[in-house]
Amino acid sequence: MDTLLTADFWIGIFKIIWIDVILSGDNAVVIALAARALPPEQQRKAILWGCGFAIALRVALTVVAAQLMQLPLLEILGGCLLLWIGVGLLQGDAPSATSSQAPHCNAGMFTAIRTILLADLVMCLDNVIAVAATAQGDMVLLVFGLALSIPLVLFGSTLMIRLMERFPWIVLVGAALIGWVAGETIVNDQLLLGVSQQYPALKYIAAVCGAALVLAVGQRLKQRQPSATD
Repeated sequence: MDTLLTADFWIGIFKIIWIDVILSGDNAVVIALAARALPPEQQRKAILWGCGFAIALRVALTVVAAQLMQLPLLEILGGCLLLWIGVGLLQGDAPSATSSQAPHCNAGMFTAIRTILLADLVMCLDNVIAVAATAQGDMVLLVFGLALSIPLVLFGSTLMIRLMERFPWIVLVGAALIGWVAGETIVNDQLLLGVSQQYPALKYIAAVCGAALVLAVGQRLKQRQPSATD
Protein backbone atom coordinates (compact mmCIF):
# COMPACT_ATOMS: atom_id res chain seq x y z
CA MET A 1 0.00 0.00 0.00
CA ASP A 2 2.91 2.34 0.63
CA THR A 3 3.71 2.19 -3.10
CA LEU A 4 0.32 3.75 -3.92
CA LEU A 5 1.07 6.77 -1.75
CA THR A 6 4.33 7.81 -3.41
CA ALA A 7 4.59 10.66 -5.88
CA ASP A 8 6.69 8.51 -8.23
CA PHE A 9 3.86 5.96 -8.46
CA TRP A 10 1.27 8.54 -9.49
CA ILE A 11 3.68 10.21 -11.89
CA GLY A 12 4.19 6.78 -13.46
CA ILE A 13 0.41 6.29 -13.68
CA PHE A 14 0.04 9.65 -15.41
CA LYS A 15 2.76 8.75 -17.92
CA ILE A 16 1.13 5.40 -18.71
CA ILE A 17 -2.30 6.99 -19.21
CA TRP A 18 -0.77 9.61 -21.50
CA ILE A 19 0.96 6.87 -23.51
CA ASP A 20 -2.35 5.02 -23.84
CA VAL A 21 -4.12 8.18 -25.01
CA ILE A 22 -1.53 8.70 -27.73
CA LEU A 23 -1.03 5.10 -28.85
CA SER A 24 -4.48 3.52 -28.39
CA GLY A 25 -6.21 5.51 -31.11
CA ASP A 26 -5.42 3.00 -33.86
CA ASN A 27 -6.58 0.13 -31.63
CA ALA A 28 -9.92 1.89 -31.09
CA VAL A 29 -10.28 2.19 -34.86
CA VAL A 30 -9.69 -1.55 -35.32
CA ILE A 31 -12.25 -2.41 -32.63
CA ALA A 32 -14.81 -0.08 -34.21
CA LEU A 33 -14.22 -1.51 -37.69
CA ALA A 34 -14.54 -5.08 -36.43
CA ALA A 35 -17.78 -4.47 -34.52
CA ARG A 36 -19.57 -1.90 -36.67
CA ALA A 37 -21.59 -4.43 -38.75
CA LEU A 38 -23.08 -6.11 -35.65
CA PRO A 39 -26.42 -5.21 -34.04
CA PRO A 40 -26.05 -2.74 -31.10
CA GLU A 41 -26.31 -5.40 -28.37
CA GLN A 42 -23.74 -7.57 -30.16
CA GLN A 43 -21.49 -4.54 -30.61
CA ARG A 44 -21.37 -3.95 -26.87
CA LYS A 45 -20.55 -7.60 -26.15
CA ALA A 46 -17.87 -7.76 -28.84
CA ILE A 47 -16.25 -4.55 -27.59
CA LEU A 48 -16.34 -5.62 -23.93
CA TRP A 49 -15.01 -9.13 -24.52
CA GLY A 50 -12.53 -8.03 -27.15
CA CYS A 51 -11.13 -5.22 -24.99
CA GLY A 52 -11.04 -7.42 -21.90
CA PHE A 53 -9.05 -10.16 -23.61
CA ALA A 54 -6.86 -7.57 -25.34
CA ILE A 55 -5.92 -5.87 -22.05
CA ALA A 56 -5.10 -9.25 -20.45
CA LEU A 57 -2.98 -10.04 -23.50
CA ARG A 58 -1.16 -6.71 -23.16
CA VAL A 59 -0.29 -7.39 -19.53
CA ALA A 60 1.15 -10.79 -20.48
CA LEU A 61 3.01 -9.37 -23.48
CA THR A 62 4.53 -6.53 -21.48
CA VAL A 63 6.44 -9.00 -19.32
CA VAL A 64 8.30 -10.34 -22.36
CA ALA A 65 8.03 -7.30 -24.63
CA ALA A 66 11.73 -6.54 -24.93
CA GLN A 67 12.56 -10.13 -25.86
CA LEU A 68 9.71 -10.32 -28.39
CA MET A 69 10.80 -7.20 -30.23
CA GLN A 70 14.29 -8.62 -30.76
CA LEU A 71 13.04 -11.64 -32.72
CA PRO A 72 13.70 -11.27 -36.47
CA LEU A 73 10.73 -11.67 -38.82
CA LEU A 74 8.24 -11.08 -35.97
CA GLU A 75 7.24 -7.61 -37.13
CA ILE A 76 7.26 -8.61 -40.79
CA LEU A 77 4.79 -11.39 -40.01
CA GLY A 78 2.80 -9.02 -37.81
CA GLY A 79 2.66 -6.40 -40.57
CA CYS A 80 1.45 -8.98 -43.10
CA LEU A 81 -1.22 -10.07 -40.61
CA LEU A 82 -2.35 -6.44 -40.27
CA LEU A 83 -2.61 -6.10 -44.05
CA TRP A 84 -4.85 -9.18 -44.14
CA ILE A 85 -6.96 -7.84 -41.27
CA GLY A 86 -7.33 -4.43 -42.94
CA VAL A 87 -8.52 -6.00 -46.20
CA GLY A 88 -10.92 -8.25 -44.30
CA LEU A 89 -12.40 -5.35 -42.34
CA LEU A 90 -13.12 -3.44 -45.55
CA GLN A 91 -14.98 -6.46 -46.90
CA GLY A 92 -16.88 -6.65 -43.62
CA ASP A 93 -18.71 -3.47 -44.56
CA ALA A 94 -21.09 -5.50 -46.73
CA PRO A 95 -23.27 -7.30 -44.12
CA SER A 96 -26.30 -5.44 -42.87
CA ALA A 97 -26.27 -4.36 -39.23
CA THR A 98 -30.00 -4.95 -38.99
CA SER A 99 -29.85 -8.67 -39.65
CA SER A 100 -32.01 -10.57 -37.16
CA GLN A 101 -30.57 -14.04 -37.69
CA ALA A 102 -29.20 -15.04 -34.28
CA PRO A 103 -26.73 -17.72 -35.45
CA HIS A 104 -25.14 -15.25 -37.87
CA CYS A 105 -25.03 -12.58 -35.15
CA ASN A 106 -23.25 -14.92 -32.75
CA ALA A 107 -20.80 -16.01 -35.44
CA GLY A 108 -20.22 -12.37 -36.33
CA MET A 109 -19.58 -11.44 -32.70
CA PHE A 110 -16.98 -14.18 -32.24
CA THR A 111 -15.37 -13.21 -35.54
CA ALA A 112 -15.21 -9.58 -34.36
CA ILE A 113 -13.63 -10.62 -31.04
CA ARG A 114 -11.06 -12.74 -32.88
CA THR A 115 -10.25 -9.86 -35.22
CA ILE A 116 -9.87 -7.45 -32.29
CA LEU A 117 -7.46 -9.82 -30.54
CA LEU A 118 -5.35 -10.53 -33.63
CA ALA A 119 -5.06 -6.86 -34.58
CA ASP A 120 -4.39 -5.71 -31.03
CA LEU A 121 -1.69 -8.38 -30.66
CA VAL A 122 0.24 -6.74 -33.49
CA MET A 123 -0.69 -3.08 -33.04
CA CYS A 124 -0.17 -2.91 -29.28
CA LEU A 125 3.55 -3.77 -29.44
CA ASP A 126 4.60 -0.11 -29.45
CA ASN A 127 2.18 0.56 -26.60
CA VAL A 128 3.49 -2.43 -24.65
CA ILE A 129 7.11 -1.39 -25.05
CA ALA A 130 6.37 2.18 -23.93
CA VAL A 131 4.35 1.07 -20.90
CA ALA A 132 6.98 -1.49 -19.87
CA ALA A 133 9.70 1.15 -20.05
CA THR A 134 7.63 3.59 -17.98
CA ALA A 135 6.75 1.01 -15.30
CA GLN A 136 10.44 0.08 -14.90
CA GLY A 137 9.66 -3.35 -13.46
CA ASP A 138 6.94 -2.19 -11.04
CA MET A 139 4.19 -4.79 -11.67
CA VAL A 140 1.63 -2.93 -9.53
CA LEU A 141 2.18 0.20 -11.60
CA LEU A 142 2.10 -1.83 -14.80
CA VAL A 143 -1.17 -3.67 -14.15
CA PHE A 144 -2.89 -0.63 -12.61
CA GLY A 145 -1.87 1.60 -15.49
CA LEU A 146 -3.01 -0.87 -18.15
CA ALA A 147 -6.32 -1.45 -16.32
CA LEU A 148 -7.01 2.28 -16.46
CA SER A 149 -6.63 2.16 -20.24
CA ILE A 150 -9.75 -0.05 -20.59
CA PRO A 151 -12.32 2.80 -20.31
CA LEU A 152 -10.27 4.84 -22.76
CA VAL A 153 -10.31 2.13 -25.44
CA LEU A 154 -13.98 1.28 -24.76
CA PHE A 155 -15.07 4.90 -25.12
CA GLY A 156 -12.89 5.47 -28.16
CA SER A 157 -14.15 2.42 -30.04
CA THR A 158 -17.81 3.15 -29.21
CA LEU A 159 -17.39 6.73 -30.42
CA MET A 160 -15.74 5.51 -33.63
CA ILE A 161 -18.66 3.16 -34.37
CA ARG A 162 -21.12 6.05 -34.06
CA LEU A 163 -18.97 8.20 -36.35
CA MET A 164 -18.68 5.39 -38.92
CA GLU A 165 -22.45 5.01 -38.98
CA ARG A 166 -22.83 8.72 -39.66
CA PHE A 167 -19.83 9.19 -41.95
CA PRO A 168 -19.14 5.95 -43.94
CA TRP A 169 -15.94 7.39 -45.42
CA ILE A 170 -14.33 7.01 -41.98
CA VAL A 171 -14.30 3.24 -42.63
CA LEU A 172 -11.91 3.82 -45.54
CA VAL A 173 -9.74 6.09 -43.38
CA GLY A 174 -9.65 3.44 -40.64
CA ALA A 175 -8.69 0.68 -43.07
CA ALA A 176 -6.00 2.92 -44.55
CA LEU A 177 -4.67 3.56 -41.03
CA ILE A 178 -4.34 -0.19 -40.44
CA GLY A 179 -2.44 -0.52 -43.73
CA TRP A 180 -0.24 2.44 -42.74
CA VAL A 181 0.65 0.81 -39.41
CA ALA A 182 1.28 -2.49 -41.23
CA GLY A 183 3.82 -0.86 -43.55
CA GLU A 184 5.60 0.81 -40.63
CA THR A 185 5.61 -2.46 -38.69
CA ILE A 186 7.23 -4.39 -41.55
CA VAL A 187 10.14 -1.97 -42.05
CA ASN A 188 10.75 -1.81 -38.28
CA ASP A 189 11.62 -5.51 -38.19
CA GLN A 190 15.11 -6.40 -36.97
CA LEU A 191 16.02 -7.77 -40.41
CA LEU A 192 15.29 -4.41 -42.06
CA LEU A 193 16.30 -2.11 -39.21
CA GLY A 194 19.68 -1.20 -40.73
CA VAL A 195 18.12 -0.29 -44.08
CA SER A 196 15.30 1.72 -42.52
CA GLN A 197 17.77 3.65 -40.35
CA GLN A 198 19.95 4.38 -43.36
CA TYR A 199 16.96 5.54 -45.41
CA PRO A 200 14.44 7.16 -43.01
CA ALA A 201 12.02 7.89 -45.87
CA LEU A 202 11.55 4.13 -46.35
CA LYS A 203 9.29 4.06 -43.30
CA TYR A 204 6.86 6.53 -44.87
CA ILE A 205 7.04 4.90 -48.30
CA ALA A 206 6.17 1.53 -46.75
CA ALA A 207 3.35 3.09 -44.74
CA VAL A 208 1.81 4.73 -47.83
CA CYS A 209 2.16 1.50 -49.81
CA GLY A 210 0.51 -0.47 -46.99
CA ALA A 211 -2.44 1.93 -46.83
CA ALA A 212 -2.84 1.92 -50.63
CA LEU A 213 -2.62 -1.89 -50.78
CA VAL A 214 -5.33 -2.38 -48.15
CA LEU A 215 -7.67 0.08 -49.86
CA ALA A 216 -7.07 -1.28 -53.37
CA VAL A 217 -7.36 -4.98 -52.51
CA GLY A 218 -10.17 -4.47 -50.01
CA GLN A 219 -12.28 -2.43 -52.42
CA ARG A 220 -11.58 -4.84 -55.28
CA LEU A 221 -12.65 -7.88 -53.27
CA LYS A 222 -15.66 -6.03 -51.91
CA GLN A 223 -16.84 -5.29 -55.45
CA ARG A 224 -16.69 -9.01 -56.21
CA GLN A 225 -18.92 -9.88 -53.26
CA PRO A 226 -22.52 -10.80 -54.15
CA SER A 227 -25.05 -8.09 -53.39
CA ALA A 228 -27.09 -8.43 -50.19
CA THR A 229 -30.23 -8.40 -52.37
CA ASP A 230 -29.08 -11.29 -54.58
